[in-house]
Amino acid sequence: MDQLPGRAMGGGETLTPMRIDLNCDMGESFGAWRMDIRPAALERISSANIACGFHAGDPMAMEEAVRSCREHGVAVGAHPGFPDLGGFGRREMRLSAGEVRNDLLYQVGALAAFCTSVGVELQHVKPHGALYNAAANDGRLAQGLVDGMLSLRPHPILVALSGSRLARMAEEAGLRVGHEVFADRAYNQDGTLVSRSVPGAVIHDPEVIARRAVRMIREGEVETIDAGVIAVRADSICVHGDTPGATEIVLRLADALAQAKIEVVALRELV
Repeated sequence: MDQLPGRAMGGGETLTPMRIDLNCDMGESFGAWRMDIRPAALERISSANIACGFHAGDPMAMEEAVRSCREHGVAVGAHPGFPDLGGFGRREMRLSAGEVRNDLLYQVGALAAFCTSVGVELQHVKPHGALYNAAANDGRLAQGLVDGMLSLRPHPILVALSGSRLARMAEEAGLRVGHEVFADRAYNQDGTLVSRSVPGAVIHDPEVIARRAVRMIREGEVETIDAGVIAVRADSICVHGDTPGATEIVLRLADALAQAKIEVVALRELV
């Protein structure tokens, strides 16, 4: 395996143990259309974001995902998105703060019911797709999400883009926030994710993803799409479940984290 950046990999400097949450999307099937990571990846991740029916997912897929998480000791989170099943939640919608709040409560409530039925805790809420990206810096959408989170009892952890306006607003409101980074997505200089419509926005090479992940966690920085470098805070690192080869990416990334002495733990142990 290639040496990972920033530290000696044996025989020299001793690495300081670190911890990170490794999350992946799950339950993004719908009816006859099936898409999910394989059981081998479930054994290596620590948290899962389960689709709640608006962008993907149906009752059967939701229950199956929650049961799989319980079986493998993976913490469960809700993955609410825009009401855009046809567009997989990736088309931006102009909603009021109240609509965003109630959409979040509707979706999280559905997944929470499955968590109760299976006997697991709802650890976190991570907005999906266009809602996640837009709310990172749109105060109206961010306020709707924060209001929705404050209405939940007990308050789950909110997973938000590292350093984003949403993360700041949630922390100011007293919510626990997991600052999230992406090893399989390109970054702009302002810390936002590059639009999927731009070539190179999604990274598919497991080796490149592994090196980026270790650098973000150990060095607190990531290279941008224009070859700059920006600082990031990494509480949780994401692999998109719908990325081709997602299972292989998870396995390679988990191996790289282990070699770099970075322990994978559930987000609730970190924030």
